[in-house]
Amino acid sequence: MQHRRPLTLSPRAGDLDHTRACFAAWQARAAAQGVALRAPPPEPTTCCGRGCNGCVWDGFYAAAQFWCEDAGQALQR
Repeated sequence: MQHRRPLTLSPRAGDLDHTRACFAAWQARAAAQGVALRAPPPEPTTCCGRGCNGCVWDGFYAAAQFWCEDAGQALQR
């Protein structure tokens, strides 16, 4: 029986470079396995920079986390 390395690439809220790297890593793994993934969530373009409760960046990082989890599940099927 072959053991797979766990797929644990997750974005970190507030770390856009790391989140972009996670997206790229998942997409590379998917391409290598011939699995099609939906597009990752787009980066916000409307942040006012005032630290609002419910900032568009909060939503982006939540969506990024879900996208990475979904990508991991797609690759384990």
